[in-house]
Amino acid sequence: MNVGSLFRIADALGIEKIYLSGSSPFPPNGKIRKTSRSTEKYVPFSYEENPLDLVERLKYGGYEIISLEITSSSMDIRELSLSGHEKVCLVLGSENSGVCQPLLDASDRIVHIPMVGVNSSMNVAMACSIATFEIIKRFLS
Repeated sequence: MNVGSLFRIADALGIEKIYLSGSSPFPPNGKIRKTSRSTEKYVPFSYEENPLDLVERLKYGGYEIISLEITSSSMDIRELSLSGHEKVCLVLGSENSGVCQPLLDASDRIVHIPMVGVNSSMNVAMACSIATFEIIKRFLS
């Protein structure tokens, strides 16, 4: 159901493409269609079994790889600076295990959403919407 929500977020915020990988479900899928409210028909996507291969291709294509994960070296997303001319790929991990270490190592930057409550994580779709909105704000500034 989170994947369907990601399609709705991408549609609402004008995201160029969604790359799904690993064990993520992908369209056509009834649960995705229901949660996405059919936006999977309009948002381009692809499925890549190996996310590291995808990240390397995107980096070669000039994309800045930004992973969303709380680590000892991650930066507050509100401190992220972008020129507005950069192509960005935001990497999200699974809700249970986050972004894997090899993807973190391949990332150009790692950002986190500051958490002020007792919990240290949030739903991946909610985190994606916050992070994507913050990144888009950088391009509009």
